Amino acid sequence: MESELKYLDIVEQPISMHPKKFALWLFLVTVLMVFAALTSAYIVRQAEGNWLEYELPEIFWITSGIVLLSSVCIQAAYFSAKKDNFLGLRIWMVLTVLLGIAFLVGQWYSWVALVDREVFFVGNPAGSFLYVFTGLHAVHLISGVIFLIIVLISTFRYKVHSQAMNTLEMATTYWHFLGGLWLYLFLFLLLNH
Repeated sequence: MESELKYLDIVEQPISMHPKKFALWLFLVTVLMVFAALTSAYIVRQAEGNWLEYELPEIFWITSGIVLLSSVCIQAAYFSAKKDNFLGLRIWMVLTVLLGIAFLVGQWYSWVALVDREVFFVGNPAGSFLYVFTGLHAVHLISGVIFLIIVLISTFRYKVHSQAMNTLEMATTYWHFLGGLWLYLFLFLLLNH
């Protein structure tokens, strides 16, 4: 009888997730599928021939370092919020936003470097794919920076703290996802260009 009661207690506890977090995870899976499809299309199209050979811009290494550092910063912001360290939270969030903007600026300069190497959006599909990869990632990164700014403003209004972590948790998840996605794309391009 006692084991049946324990089983009923376990069964009655619903598995739940905040609806906004669930929506975020669905969105991330969708984005992941889009980039998986694009990288698959890249490999198929490359195998057909008529593929432009070019060197990736060196700034991709720098932007990869920036995105890694920004992930460290947002994780530090998360840990600061869990400890109600408001000053640390704000400092780390400001650094994350600035690094996100620096990454976007770096992406712009990577496009300038590509044009200097005569790799264009139109013409050879190799260049088209590169611009689509980096441009689509930049669009998601812009939304991520906007999300980070919203969270940053919330930190100054004391709406993010150890008892109210949902928004920061979502921003952290999204930012880590974008960083991981960039590293995947960069590694993919290094191995397949």
